[in-house]
Amino acid sequence: MDKVIAVTGLHRGDNPQPGAAVIRSLRRMYPDVRIVGLSYDPLESGLFSHGLDRVDAAYSVAFPGHGPEALKERLADILATEKIDAIIPCLDSEIENFITLAGFFAERGIKTLLPPRGAIKKRDKAQLAEFCVQNHIHCPKTVSAYDATTLVSAVGGLGGYPVFIKGPLYEGRLINNAADLAHYANQLLQKWGGPVLAQQALVGEEYCVTGVADENSNLLAHCAIRKLLVTSAGKGFAGIVITDPDLNRITERIIRQLEWTGPFELEFVKPIKGPHMLIEINPRFPAWIDFPSQIGCNLPGMLLDRLFEVKGNEQKACPAGRMFIRHSIDLVGDISDIARLVTTGTMHYFQASLAEAEIAE
Repeated sequence: MDKVIAVTGLHRGDNPQPGAAVIRSLRRMYPDVRIVGLSYDPLESGLFSHGLDRVDAAYSVAFPGHGPEALKERLADILATEKIDAIIPCLDSEIENFITLAGFFAERGIKTLLPPRGAIKKRDKAQLAEFCVQNHIHCPKTVSAYDATTLVSAVGGLGGYPVFIKGPLYEGRLINNAADLAHYANQLLQKWGGPVLAQQALVGEEYCVTGVADENSNLLAHCAIRKLLVTSAGKGFAGIVITDPDLNRITERIIRQLEWTGPFELEFVKPIKGPHMLIEINPRFPAWIDFPSQIGCNLPGMLLDRLFEVKGNEQKACPAGRMFIRHSIDLVGDISDIARLVTTGTMHYFQASLAEAEIAE
């Protein structure tokens, strides 16, 4: 495919971002695609990969908190020298900025597949419980507040401790008493702003479903897993494909009722005696998205096919029993690479062949 695709979310640390896995998936289907990395931090590990997840060029962009205008100005600078055919944003915090710039992208001929703003609002962590109640979807009890004192007082409505506390965009932790809840709530408020959420702690198996929906909220394809290993931050470190008709029906109903478009990840907990409980909806591909790409269900590749109206690339259903486990490696770079990105906002790389990339891994 003779296209240039921009991707964000390039860090693959202990709390990995999805960008590198998205890039790997794209190159599995389209080895010759040119990848442009949009980087928020010169130490994002994906900038230094020489494997399938490498970027051909990288450009620094303003942090999402600076708003859509800052992103627009920087992209205009980049587009003066770099042709971009499509953008796949991979971070929760940036999605609304990209939605705001839909007209700018259309004028420049840049394709995206993003959810409408209304759907983003409904799946917001502070609004998700209300959406679930209105649409008869099982979810844990949730309360939210803009200060620690109010949050501690509201926890009584959840049935007592332990509870799970979450920031408005990122981070979460299991909390066992009021003192720890107040302390961690203040940390989250200082770091991410409000509201901070406290959620009924559920005991059960954890499940994730990732997929892509078209412009009419039809589910094009998806992959469902059960987590086998979870990090201290609650991130899936290993997972296994499952076949569950109930989970499939719930997923289709959620996407339809949200009127969703584009990539997504749904997170569930299933108590031993109870239904699947929806705990989160993420508006992008997950960090494990390259796993289904390796077993015949390339969802980022399907996204490209949808954007550019490519026919004939059929995706298989993920076979139950296939599993993944995350593996860490060391990437080698040079301090001059970081200096170049910091001082000029740009890094360019030699385009290695696919065979060389595989050897480098």
